[in-house]
Amino acid sequence: MPLFPPPLRRAYRAVIPTGLLAIACSAASAQQASSIVIQGKDNWLFPGWGSLTQVDTRGIDAATQLVRETRDALAAKGVHLEVLVLPDKTLFYQDKLPDGKALSADVKQRYQTIQAKLKQAGVATIDDEAVLQGVKRGGQDVFYRTDQHWTQAAADATADALAQRIKQDVKTLSGKPGTGMALGSVVNERRYGDLAELFLTPEQRKQAGRETFTVRRQAESQSLLDDTPAPVHVTGHSMVQPYFGFPQKLSNALDRPVSVNWKPGNVGHWIMLLEYLESPAYKQNRPQVLVWQMFEPTYAQGPDAKGLWDNASIMSADAWRGRMKAAIGQ
Repeated sequence: MPLFPPPLRRAYRAVIPTGLLAIACSAASAQQASSIVIQGKDNWLFPGWGSLTQVDTRGIDAATQLVRETRDALAAKGVHLEVLVLPDKTLFYQDKLPDGKALSADVKQRYQTIQAKLKQAGVATIDDEAVLQGVKRGGQDVFYRTDQHWTQAAADATADALAQRIKQDVKTLSGKPGTGMALGSVVNERRYGDLAELFLTPEQRKQAGRETFTVRRQAESQSLLDDTPAPVHVTGHSMVQPYFGFPQKLSNALDRPVSVNWKPGNVGHWIMLLEYLESPAYKQNRPQVLVWQMFEPTYAQGPDAKGLWDNASIMSADAWRGRMKAAIGQ
């Protein structure tokens, strides 16, 4: 199910938007969709499109097989794949779920199950649940209360951990030191989170209230027209959009340019990877490292998950595999 903006923007270069763009969702559709939001304690909101009790182990295995094949195809062309699976919001705020709703033992373990499968397949990844639990123990929020997206603190910590992993796996990144993105000043924006804005009735939204989003301005020294080839590319959904700061922080930590392509909505990580691999950006500047960002609750959904991904994104696993290999050049 969807991961929506703000802002509704896509880029192939890690640049932060100057402001919040309007969210395209009518009041009528918001009211109809309100049942898919879990309204928890203390006005905490959770996406309602992930199971709190069931784990699709077969789907996890099938997805991991496709990931392994992608890793192998990229490696044959000299591209190192790093898979970044982001954990579910409920893992960190189980105490905020409403009475009568709780995570099963299997769902509590689901993220680590995925991690174990990836490691067994020899796929490079980081344990972001452990990283973000550290952020929470340090007294900082990992997700926004009324939004499905992560905070800047969570994005920063993940970027730092991933940068360390990339440096470990790829000893020498191409490009010159000093070409990473400078980090701009921090500003606060007071508004409703996407779960409240998109899916609650006006009365429910008023009760949930606005919250403060912390974001970075673009550094004055950073040119928006910088065309320096990026040795690292990130592909994923709206969690890695520049608004939340992840690609900028990764670029800063690596001291190299980082490019990014992403889309909001329920298009899924399968089609996002194909869009990048089939794009001129990939063909003209094949990166050393490709970061493929996924999401724990939807990891088990293959490219053929009808009714879960956008209809235009649906294809059989064999069709996806064929397009992936053709794009990479096998």
